[in-house]
Parts: sequence; C-alpha cells; structure tokens
Amino acid sequence: MKKLLVLLLALSLYSLNAQVYDTLVWADEFNGTGGVDTSKWWHQTVLPNAGQSWWNGEIQHYTDRDTNSYQQNGALYLTALKESYTDQNVTKDYTSARLNSKFAFTYGRVEVRAQLPAGVGTWPAIWLLGQNITEVGAYWYTQGYGTTGWPACGEIDIMEHWGHNQDYVSSAMHTPSSFGNTSNKGTQYVSGVSSGFHVYALEWSEEKMVFSVDSVVHYTYEPSTQTASTWPFDAPQYLLLNIAIQGSIDSSFTSSPMIVDYVRVYQSTSIGVEENSVEQSRF
Repeated sequence: MKKLLVLLLALSLYSLNAQVYDTLVWADEFNGTGGVDTSKWWHQTVLPNAGQSWWNGEIQHYTDRDTNSYQQNGALYLTALKESYTDQNVTKDYTSARLNSKFAFTYGRVEVRAQLPAGVGTWPAIWLLGQNITEVGAYWYTQGYGTTGWPACGEIDIMEHWGHNQDYVSSAMHTPSSFGNTSNKGTQYVSGVSSGFHVYALEWSEEKMVFSVDSVVHYTYEPSTQTASTWPFDAPQYLLLNIAIQGSIDSSFTSSPMIVDYVRVYQSTSIGVEENSVEQSRF
C-alpha cells in the first residue's frame, strides 16, 4: 500500500510539472489549390556545395515549380521526379522540392501527418534547423539571421526514411557533440508508411526531445549535461520538408510524392504523459 501511494504521488508530481502544449500557434492544412502558400513556405533551391550539388552525395535539383510542390485535395504533394533539369548552370537528372517554414519557434509540439514516397534511393525528411544557420539560400539566412554554422546551429530530425529500408523511420539529433552519422538517434518499424498516413511528432521542452509515430515513442534525447555542444536548442528553429535523391536511386524510378495532410505547431501549457509511457527501444 505504501509503495502504491508513493507511486501515485510521483505520478501526480510528474503531471503537475509536465509541459502541456495545447495551443495551436502555427499550421498549414493545405486546403488551397495550385502552388504552396508562399506566406508560410520558402522554396530553398540554391546549390550550397560550391554551387554544384547538395550535401551527402544527393543528385537532385530542388525547384520552386508547381510540378514538384503543390496543393491538391486538402494536401501538399511534394514530388520527386526523374527528368533532366538545368539550373544554376548545372544539369541533373532528378528534381524535387525543399520547403523552409517562414515561422521559427522555441519549444513546443510539432505534428505532421504524412504519407511517404516509395522507391530505393528516395530520402524524405521532416526536420528542423536553427534559425541562425549560415546556409546560402535558406530562408532565414536571406533575412539576415545567419550567424552560426552547422552543426552548432542544431538539427532536429523528426522523421527520415530511406527507400532501401522500407517502413523503418528514424529520428536523430545533430549537435557539435555528435553529428553526421550521429549516435543520438532512434528508429521504429511502421507498417505502410508509403501507402497510408501516419502522424510524426516531436515534443520539445527545455530538458528533452521526444519523438513518436502515431503516439508510439521510439526515441528520447535528454543529455545529462546541457552545453552548447550537446544542447543548442534554447533558440528558435524552423521546419523543413523535402525529398532528397541518393545516388543509389532505382533505375526504374520515375516519380513519387510525399503527401502531407497537415503541419501543426502547438505551444503553451505537457510533454504527453500517455505518449511518454509507451516508449520503445528499437535501435
């Protein structure tokens, strides 16, 4: 009986101290038609790697054309295509889109309901970068916020999916203490990510990051010591949606979209107690 009372007291204190994010502060429901809402999104198209390519050996051009990103039937279609396309004096055989949010925030809950593209070599992502990143062509850099390089600006990967590992989704943290092939990551198997919609979520508080799919948690990042090296996350970050194309792309690939039903950001009054209670360790 005594142990039960102690447990109940602990749960009560946790609930009192838990951060509840219950106020919607920014969203896109993608209820328009045609191009994306440019009051909310910026097409990032400038090649950063000496003006020749994107990082990580990616082989796509990102464009601002409606063929690569558009709204239809209450959803965003962010589509990777096989096509010869020349931009910035460089010709590539694939195109896609990379969207930056014109909204930056610190702490909160991010929810993105999406269906992922299919195909070996596709690499979709839902993620965040520090508003202060020094990356030519990024929205906030064009607005004069660029003061800090990567990874010191911090990167939060809510969802990454590689087409060669169908139905496994990954979440990861990139900081000066661990970046690139970072050790700070977690994965889970989610059946049918390319044939149906799932909710990819992040809970970001002052102490930790909690990542989940359909309310099933697969990774929590909570460094025991917070420094600029482990926790550059007390400053605004912005959202990105993109599909990269890897050099391993299947030769039969022609096109595949990431379909996004909505993007929502909540702030205010709990890391979800229920969600936190079902954490899995599958990494």
